[in-house]
Amino acid sequence: MSTKPGLPSRRGVLRTAAAAGAMGLAARIPTGSAAADGAAPSLPGGLTAHRSPYLNWAGEIAHPGLWTCAPRTAAEIVDLANWAHAEGWRLRPRGKAHTWSPLTITPDTAPDARVLLVDTTAHLTATELVPPPAGAPGAVRAQTGVTLETLMGFLAEHGLGVTNTPAPGELTLGGTLAIDAHGTSVPADGETARPGHTYGTLSNLVLAVTAVVWDEASGAYVLRTFERGRDPECDALAAHLGRSFVVEAVLQAGEESAMRCVSRVDVPVDELFAAPGSAAAAGGRTFADFLAAGGRVETIWFAFTDRPWLKVWSLSPEKPATSRPVLGPYNYPFSDSVPTAVSRLAGQLVADAAWYLAPTLGALQYTVAATGLTATLAGDLWGASHHLMFYLRPTTLRETANGYAILTRRADVQRVISEFAGFYRERLEAWAREGRFPVNGQVEIRVGGLDQAADVAAPGARPPLLSVVRPHPDHPEFDCAVWVDVLTLPSTPGAAEFYRELERFCLTTFDGGHALTRVEWSKGWGYTDTAAWADPEVIGTVVPASYGEGQWAEGVETLRRLDPHGVFGNAFLDGLLTP
Repeated sequence: MSTKPGLPSRRGVLRTAAAAGAMGLAARIPTGSAAADGAAPSLPGGLTAHRSPYLNWAGEIAHPGLWTCAPRTAAEIVDLANWAHAEGWRLRPRGKAHTWSPLTITPDTAPDARVLLVDTTAHLTATELVPPPAGAPGAVRAQTGVTLETLMGFLAEHGLGVTNTPAPGELTLGGTLAIDAHGTSVPADGETARPGHTYGTLSNLVLAVTAVVWDEASGAYVLRTFERGRDPECDALAAHLGRSFVVEAVLQAGEESAMRCVSRVDVPVDELFAAPGSAAAAGGRTFADFLAAGGRVETIWFAFTDRPWLKVWSLSPEKPATSRPVLGPYNYPFSDSVPTAVSRLAGQLVADAAWYLAPTLGALQYTVAATGLTATLAGDLWGASHHLMFYLRPTTLRETANGYAILTRRADVQRVISEFAGFYRERLEAWAREGRFPVNGQVEIRVGGLDQAADVAAPGARPPLLSVVRPHPDHPEFDCAVWVDVLTLPSTPGAAEFYRELERFCLTTFDGGHALTRVEWSKGWGYTDTAAWADPEVIGTVVPASYGEGQWAEGVETLRRLDPHGVFGNAFLDGLLTP
């Protein structure tokens, strides 16, 4: 690839790294192998299988063609499970593949692996309102192939909504619940909790799930519904990491409320991430200050720059005089449709191994955000909450990411952010002095609430057992979580090694004293110097310990009991979720 005339389209450039993974893998399939021309498996109930490539968000997990089918009903998934058990196959739910970690398939999945991808997005997308329980204004039953954008739009049509969602609206409900996907929100100063809402993850809104599980009495897989607060299995299934197959969920909802989102690019990191009590923090422009004002804050800090893109959302039933009203999601076109200059420079980093241009790319991305906010009048927006929460399209720059939730007290949020940001900046600059540039993307920092049982309109409810933000039994003082992600282009030299430094810093600095680190299921973690999800100590010891022995053991054992034959699993999950 070149940056001279003849350059491919900008979307092609942005997806070069992702496509390269799939093409490289396909090139290693020998002619005549089972993956290339093997007979399709004979599926039950008239279902047919076809070869379909798999490519995750950043293209680092790619397969040129696994057998795939699209069941029309939940009963057909039951038939598939019993077929897979009898024939020695494994089933992997397939949604939009917007993930980084090997929870669906592993990077080394063989070309002829007996793995069937089950596409939930073709038919399993129904939604309907159901009578809500006492304490919640509304409830919705939804099949797990529906996207969040569609689901939130459906709720909004009936005056209902949630407090926060992830930024991409194209995630499926099934994938969202599997990894307890999150947004960003804690109560602003003076804000009171609203019935039906939670400041935690979407998994904490679950009232019931219907899943395909093993029935010992009949010796077969069956459909079974589990209710929150009544069936303890529901606490494992609400965030199951892909180790089960949930086909439907009932979620509680609160009243929809309009919001305002104000963006700024003028607050330097020395103030925004200042240490508590320092002179830099005295100006009232720290992350914690903005959190107190709005309760919903995100910073996007481009590599080698000193002024992040700061977003502050706040509840706003009436339109402020200075705000521009919006009528739909994805209101930052300069971010979702990457400008030619950014795509060309990103392409040059990858194609020409010009990784030293990382500071230039960071500066350019900051400039695009700053000028784009002004040019599109997007610095002060007002509208329906779900329109402001969804702001990331699949056409954005595809980067790899690590991810952690750092549980802490609300009073210590600024301290945690300051410590993390200070270490990140010091190490990035130290690497640059050595001529190494492992990060060319951005740091994203959000703060969210924990999955509190009190938010759930179901008597006896417990937080999801394996939720990243389940309260820790030994730390009742922790009431929120700082979510941190560091993004870089796939194949950036030294990225895994740099991520390992950050991970070790988090694990040793936030070790249960004033804060506690947990890994984010869908992102990168468990780093060695060369790979993610590869450190046996993190996988086998650190991760379970971060939950507390009882909670982790109960969650793992419940998922094993519901699928003792491992039909819904893969090699990575086999190792992670070992009883």
